[in-house]
Amino acid sequence: MTDTTDLDARHLHGSLQDPVLGTIGFLNEVMSRHPDAISFAPGAPHPDFVQGLDPRALTDRFLRHLRTDHGLDPARAERTLYEYGPARGLINDLVARALAADQGIHAAPREIVITVGAQEAMLLTLRALCRDDRDVLAVADPCYAGIVGAARLLDIPVLPVPEGPGGIDLDRLTRHCREARAAGRRVRACYVAPDFSNPGGVRMTLAARHRLLDLAAREDLLLIEDNAYGFTAPEDDTRPGLKALDTTRRVVHVGTFAKVGFPGARVGYAVADQRVRHAGGVRPLAAELADLKSMVTVNTPALSQAVVGGLLLEHGGSLTALARGKAERYRDNLAHLSDALRRHLGDGMPPGVVAHRPAGGFFVRVDLPVPADLALLEVSADRYGVLWAPMRHFSLTDRGDRQIRLSCSYLDPERIETGVRRLADFLRKETGG
Repeated sequence: MTDTTDLDARHLHGSLQDPVLGTIGFLNEVMSRHPDAISFAPGAPHPDFVQGLDPRALTDRFLRHLRTDHGLDPARAERTLYEYGPARGLINDLVARALAADQGIHAAPREIVITVGAQEAMLLTLRALCRDDRDVLAVADPCYAGIVGAARLLDIPVLPVPEGPGGIDLDRLTRHCREARAAGRRVRACYVAPDFSNPGGVRMTLAARHRLLDLAAREDLLLIEDNAYGFTAPEDDTRPGLKALDTTRRVVHVGTFAKVGFPGARVGYAVADQRVRHAGGVRPLAAELADLKSMVTVNTPALSQAVVGGLLLEHGGSLTALARGKAERYRDNLAHLSDALRRHLGDGMPPGVVAHRPAGGFFVRVDLPVPADLALLEVSADRYGVLWAPMRHFSLTDRGDRQIRLSCSYLDPERIETGVRRLADFLRKETGG
């Protein structure tokens, strides 16, 4: 007779009972459960952008870079693809050059760590910064679920700060910092996406960015800047990111190649130029993150880095050039989605159905007069053939209980139009109370 051991969920880590841990998996998997539905759920890049990519050719381009710019002989360059690589990364110099040229972020390669997507960059940054449960992470609410999930894995308390049309509420953040100190805790870091946040779609003014940096210095906290959607801004309407404005090393800048390269490579990065004092000297925070990474994923796969490095080199070492065509498509898609919602969510809609036009990015939020839960989503998918994401996945309060998020990134204009017609039919018939 073979004994089997069943585990009680109550005896596992508490984060496994938190619904936020299922959010990203849900968004990635919901389409497979409803293959015939039009899906506004995932924030994935458009599939056209990975068509025609030649990983072998891109890898060869990166190997030429190692030979010509780094002086490696052909055999040694080739071996970098098949061996364990340094935890800090292989393409740090290319990323540093691109960030300096395109975003005004000036960091040495050693102040950058290449990660398995932006998600690992966030987890490593939180692990390094937060020593114990007296350190609190503040987040704009609503917020990208991945940063909240990372905090939950690490038992870091999370403090929601409302996000309005101009970004995170700075007065409320200041008050939270002072209340935490009075209670013997500290707001150690604040996660913010100043350009087209996910899912809010808001964009901070230049003045608000300066105010946030001043607040961080005054209240002694670090800012974790996520810039996943900043590339969608029109080229005549760019604004410097927080890291580009950062003169006192208050900002850890997190980025990803998922939206401008391709998500399957799973390559991201963190710019962490803060100085960490040790008995034996000083080194950048990026080196601390690399040490942590060596115990998490060891290194970011060399082949993935080589393909991304080749993409950068093929576009003149520029993130802007790499993203240009994609940004135009996403701006057009967002305009089409917003216009379709304006046209179809009109006459006959139940009171309380309101679409919020974002400043940019991938996402539009829609208010409903009823709770937007998974049961309602199943009705929408089964009977009307349209999928969306409940906003409660992105809020730590009840702000998202009656909202849905629609993504424009994965669909063509014709599918967006059809999907919005189906959505309007669903809302008209199922949310009137």
